Amino acid sequence: MGLDPGALGADALAFLTERHVGTLTTLRPDGSPHVCAIAFTWDDEAKVARLITFDDSTKVRNVAAGDPARAVVAQVDGPRWLALEGPARVVRDPDTIAEAVRRHGERYQIPSENPRRVAIEIAVDRVLGRASRSGL
Repeated sequence: MGLDPGALGADALAFLTERHVGTLTTLRPDGSPHVCAIAFTWDDEAKVARLITFDDSTKVRNVAAGDPARAVVAQVDGPRWLALEGPARVVRDPDTIAEAVRRHGERYQIPSENPRRVAIEIAVDRVLGRASRSGL
């Protein structure tokens, strides 16, 4: 059982703004997991995790093939870890991609231009983890 993303405490929210590499897990068409290293951002107001990537990447193909697609982004730092899970979608709208790039630049760095860039959004409905010694 996971925690509602609306119930994240201050430690969890702070952890989601620190610069950490994470992982993204999507499901291949055969149902096996595909896990890759990624950078992601958390939009606490919308309860959405976002990442930017290339349009022809395996993760994009997996999300696009899902019916519906679910995905998990996770980050680990010693004893602290969080996994954000929910329905995922590929976004090709230029304004939404620009917002994902802006947020990426705030947490990591501004990425170079990429005409094949898309965003993946995960509407987080479950959170697992420990963001402090006392829990979430």
